[in-house]
Amino acid sequence: MATLTEVKNGVRIEKDFLGEKEVPNYAYYGVQTMRAVENFPITGYKIHEGLIKAFAVVKKAAALANTDVGRLELNKGGAIAEAAQEILDGKWHDHFIVDPIQGGAGTSMNMNANEVIANRALELLGMEKGDYHYISPNSHVNMAQSTNDAFPTAIHIATLNALEGLLQTMGYMHDVFEIKAEQFDHVIKMGRTHLQDAVPIRLGQEFKAYSRVLERDMKRIQQSRQHLYEVNMGATAVGTGLNADPEYIEAVVKHLAAISELPLVGAEDLVDATQNTDAYTEVSAALKVCMMNMSKIANDLRLMASGPRVGLAEIMLPARQPGSSIMPGKVNPVMPEVINQIAFQVIGNDHTICLASEAGQLELNVMEPVLVFNLLQSISIMNNGFRAFTDNCLKGIEANEDRLKEYVEKSVGIITAVNPHIGYEAAARVAKEAIATGQS
Repeated sequence: MATLTEVKNGVRIEKDFLGEKEVPNYAYYGVQTMRAVENFPITGYKIHEGLIKAFAVVKKAAALANTDVGRLELNKGGAIAEAAQEILDGKWHDHFIVDPIQGGAGTSMNMNANEVIANRALELLGMEKGDYHYISPNSHVNMAQSTNDAFPTAIHIATLNALEGLLQTMGYMHDVFEIKAEQFDHVIKMGRTHLQDAVPIRLGQEFKAYSRVLERDMKRIQQSRQHLYEVNMGATAVGTGLNADPEYIEAVVKHLAAISELPLVGAEDLVDATQNTDAYTEVSAALKVCMMNMSKIANDLRLMASGPRVGLAEIMLPARQPGSSIMPGKVNPVMPEVINQIAFQVIGNDHTICLASEAGQLELNVMEPVLVFNLLQSISIMNNGFRAFTDNCLKGIEANEDRLKEYVEKSVGIITAVNPHIGYEAAARVAKEAIATGQS
C-alpha cells in the first residue's frame, strides 16, 4: 500500500499483490486502474457518464448500509458516501479512465470507481491519496460487494435512467407526428402499394400511422424495463451473499432506491439474477423493433421527398445543408438518412448484446462490459437522433399540395371506387383504356 514516504516527483507508489506501480499523484484512480489501462487499450471511448453516476449510487448506498449495520465506521462511511455524491454531482469523471470494453466481467470499472472514491474520501478526511490502510478501495469502498453484484446493479440503474430520457424524447417526437397528422389531414394524395399507384389516402393518415407505431414502440420500451427494477445487490460473487450481512442486503436495496429515486427491489433469486442477463436483451429487442419502425418511416419520407423536379416531390423536407461537393444547389434528406444509420447501428448492437448474453457460463456472464457498452450506446444515439430529427426535420415538413393534387387527378387508381357499381372486370377495362390513351 502507498505511504506518505513513497510520494515523490509528482507520483506515488501503489502496491497490489502483483507488485508496485507509479501513479500520478494528481490522480484519484490507483494501481488497479493503471493496470487495466495498460491491458485494455481497445476502443478509445470513455465509460458512459450514466454508468459512472450509477456506480456512485451503488457505492454510496453500500457505504450507508454498511454503516447502518455497524460494519463500517461512521466517519469512513460518511466520507465514502460524500465522495460518491460528488461523482453523482458530476465531479471527478475524468478520473474514470478504463476502456469500457475489457476482460474481467467489469472488475476494472468497479475498481476504477472504488479507487477514485477511496482517494477522494481520504482527502475529505484530511489524508493523502493512497493511504489505503485507513480507507481501502477493496476493504472499505467495496465492502460486502463483488463486481458481480455492484456492476450489474449499476448497469440496471444507468439503463433505467437512460431509458427515461429516451422515452421523454420519443414522447416529444410522437407529439410532433400528431401535429403533422392534423396539419395534413385535409391533403389528399395517392397511396402506393408495391411502389405502384393504389388508391387515394390522406397525407394526414400516413402521419397518423407513424404516430401510432411510435406509440406502440414507447409502450414496448416501457414494458421492457420491468425486470431492470430487480437488482442483485447483496449477491456478492455467485449469488449466495457470501460476506454480506443479511441486514446489509436489506438496507442496501433501500438506500439504492432512495438515492436513485427508482423503485428498485432486491431480486427474488440472487443466483438467477447474477448469472442471467435476459433483462438487457429484452430492452435491446424493444430498441431494435423501434429502430426498424423508425427506419421504415425515414425511408417513406425520403421517397415522398425525392426530386425535387423529377422525383415524387410530394413533401418538402427542411433544407439543412448543401448536399454535394460537386453539384451546386443539391440538398439531401440528411435527417432521415441519419435515422436509417442509427437503425443499422442499433440492430448491430442488438446482435452483439444477444451474443454476449448467450455467452454466459455457469454462475456469471463475464461479457457484460461489451453488453452494456452497446446497450447504452443504442439508447444514447436513439435519444440524440430522435431529438435532432424532430427539431431539424419533422417539425418543418411541408406538403406539396399542387403536386399531390396533380397525381390524384392523373391516376387511374380512383377507378377502384366504382368497382361496386360496374364490377371489377368493367373497371379494369376502363383503367386499361385510360392508361393507353393517357386520360384520367
